[in-house]
Amino acid sequence: MSTDGLAVAAGRAIAVGRVATGAGLLLAPKLTRAWIGDLGPGAEVVARALGVRDLVMGGITLHTIDHPQVGPRWVATCAVADAVDGAATLAARRALPRIGAVGVSVAAFGAAATGLAAAVALRTRAKAE
Repeated sequence: MSTDGLAVAAGRAIAVGRVATGAGLLLAPKLTRAWIGDLGPGAEVVARALGVRDLVMGGITLHTIDHPQVGPRWVATCAVADAVDGAATLAARRALPRIGAVGVSVAAFGAAATGLAAAVALRTRAKAE
């Protein structure tokens, strides 16, 4: 598979994961307990809001990934959101369940790094076309 193909595949995989995570948080906000602990109904509101954000961002990324001008921007936008999620989780790690703090930090920073690399590759492809 070419670098372009890998970039598109990585961008799509992250976007599909984002859509799945978003749908999960929207439909079952208590899933956040493993990440942030049991904070009651207020946390469920925030989980649903985060779920909608991820569902929409992932859907837009899937819809635009093959568009040379817009696709790389959405992949990069998602990478930035993942980096912020990872940094926020890492900053609060002492107040969070250990497994959730480690798992979300690793997943978020991994998705951010992969997404950034994919966005750069997609942007390079767009400039070559």
